[in-house]
Amino acid sequence: MLEINRIRQEKEAVIAGLSKRNLDVSETVDQLLALDSNWRNVKTEMEAISAELNKIAKTIGELFKSGKQSEATELKAKTAILKSKETELKISVDELELQISTLMYTLPNVPNELVKQGKSAEDNETVFEKGEAPDYTFEALPHWDLAKKFNLIDFELGVKVTGAGFPFYIGKGAKLQRALIQFFLDEADKVGYTEYIAPFMVNEASAIGTGQLPDKEGQMYHTPTDDFYLIPTAEVPLTNIYRDVVLPSEDFSIKLTGYTPCFRREAGSYGKDVRGLNRLHQFDKVEIVRVEHPSNTAKALDEMVEHVKGLLDKLGLQFRILRLCGGDMGFASALTYDFEVFSAAQEKWLEVSSVSRFDTFQSNRLKLRFKTDDKKTQLCHTLNGSALALPRIMASIMENFQDETGINIPEVLHPYTRFTRID
Repeated sequence: MLEINRIRQEKEAVIAGLSKRNLDVSETVDQLLALDSNWRNVKTEMEAISAELNKIAKTIGELFKSGKQSEATELKAKTAILKSKETELKISVDELELQISTLMYTLPNVPNELVKQGKSAEDNETVFEKGEAPDYTFEALPHWDLAKKFNLIDFELGVKVTGAGFPFYIGKGAKLQRALIQFFLDEADKVGYTEYIAPFMVNEASAIGTGQLPDKEGQMYHTPTDDFYLIPTAEVPLTNIYRDVVLPSEDFSIKLTGYTPCFRREAGSYGKDVRGLNRLHQFDKVEIVRVEHPSNTAKALDEMVEHVKGLLDKLGLQFRILRLCGGDMGFASALTYDFEVFSAAQEKWLEVSSVSRFDTFQSNRLKLRFKTDDKKTQLCHTLNGSALALPRIMASIMENFQDETGINIPEVLHPYTRFTRID
C-alpha cells in the first residue's frame, strides 16, 4: 500500500508514475487527500477534547481533595458532554480511516524510474539474452508428448483425481522434479539464504500484507470454514514472518528461501498456450525473499537477478531477461524482471521467474519497520523472486535436451537425480 505521506508530498509524481500503468488516478488521489484532510481535522479536534478531559479529571481530583464537592460535581457534568463529543469524533475518525484504507487498497505501487510506460507484454524490454536453441535433426516433441512417451507425468490421471491443472509426476519425472527443488535450495543456501518450510495456507491478514488481497482474490483458493487461503507462492508466508515487526537497528539484510507447492485458480486459462505444464493450478516453486534497508534495495535486486541467471546458466538453458513495462507489472511491484526460457519444441518463450522489488508497498501493509540510529522508525523494503518455478523448467529441460531416443539430464543435476538420461 502506498504511504499517505508520499501522496501528500508527491501528489503529481504519484499520478505521473501510475500513468505508466495506463491509469489515471487523479480523481482517486484528490478524493484521498480530501478524506485525509478531513481525518486530520477531526482527529485534532478529538485529541484536543481528550486533552481537555484529562486536564478536567485532574482538576476534579484536586477539588474533591480540597472539599469543593459542588464545584467538582459541576465539572463532572461538563465531562459527560465532552465524553459524548469525544465518542462521536472517534466514530468519525474510524469511519474516515476505513474510507481512506479502502481507497488506498485500490492503488497499485508506483513504478520505478527504470520502468517504461507500456500496455502489455509486447512493450517489455529485453535487457539480457544468452544461449542458443537446439538444432534438431529430427521431429522434436513437446513435453506433454514426451511425458506420455516416457511415463513421466500423467495429466489425465490428475484430471480424474482432482481436475485439469493438477498433474501426477511419476518415476523419473518425480525424481527430476525433486532434484530440481533440492538443487535450487542448495544454491540459495550457498549465497546466504536461510531455508524455511512454511505453511501452505495463510490467514486473510497475511494475504493482505503481501498484496494478494484484495487485488487477486479471484485467483486464490479459499477455505471458507476456517477463512484460510492456499498460498500462490512462498513469498506470502515468508514475508509475513516479519508482519508487525520492528527490527532493532539499521544493520540488517534478511534473506529467506523456501520450497512450497503453489496454488492458483488461473480462472479463464484455456487453449494451447496453457497445455501440459505451461499453466497449472498446483505447481512447485522455490522462492527467495529479502527484507532490506532502503539504501540496499537496488543492490539486493541486482544480486537476486544474478542468482537466477546463475541457476539457468548451470542448467544450460537458453534464456532471456525482460524488464516489464508499467502495463505488465504486478499490482505490488515497483520494478520487475521476468526470466524466460526458450522452448524449442513449442517454439516459444516460457516465463520461469519474476524477480521484483516492492520498496515500502508491502512493508506499509505489514507494518514492517526498523529503528534508525536516532530511534525513529522507518519502513523496510521487501523483494522476492522465483528461484525457480518448476513446471516450465521441467518442460524446457524435457524439450530442449531431448534426442531421437530419450532426454539427457543437465550435468549439474546428476548428483541429485542419480541418472543421466531418461529413455
